[in-house]
Amino acid sequence: MLRVIAGKYGSRKIKDVSSKLTRPTTDKNKESIFNSIGQFFDGGRCLDLFAGSGALGIEAISRGMDHCDFVDKQYRAIKVIRDNVSTLQIEDLTNIHQEDAFHFLKTIESTYDLILIDPPYKLNPYQDCLALIHGRQLLNKHGIIVMESDKDIQIDSFENIIKVKEKVLGRSQISIFRKETL
Repeated sequence: MLRVIAGKYGSRKIKDVSSKLTRPTTDKNKESIFNSIGQFFDGGRCLDLFAGSGALGIEAISRGMDHCDFVDKQYRAIKVIRDNVSTLQIEDLTNIHQEDAFHFLKTIESTYDLILIDPPYKLNPYQDCLALIHGRQLLNKHGIIVMESDKDIQIDSFENIIKVKEKVLGRSQISIFRKETL
């Protein structure tokens, strides 16, 4: 079992996906992510890409995001996200999409204030995700992108999406990007 760390749903337990294709974000990494980007939010739209259990997007809602789109192509993950969203009674704050992350990025019409990208490390889709987010202008003016990757993967800024922070936690690396505005 996972738990929501802080905010409105703090300490509530949520389900994890029992699959070798999904690696849960540890409490330590979640804490580090949200300490780095701001403890709490005053609204905004969130995208949890490669969502797994939905723990990161749920944490963002708990801390004040208005809405989250959860995207994962794996049926087991989608089922767990639906269960977690139902348990917390936040259905009206979410959309759950069972589809490939790249297809979603190529077709979605929404824009986001926070994009969370935590894929299976071996996929290494980070630069491709940044290119699509930039090219389709999916990140709002003061938007933030958080990527969790293997510590040995180098993720570079892309056009006006600039890396502002990087932190290694065990074998994981947290990379934070902001949209550079003129």
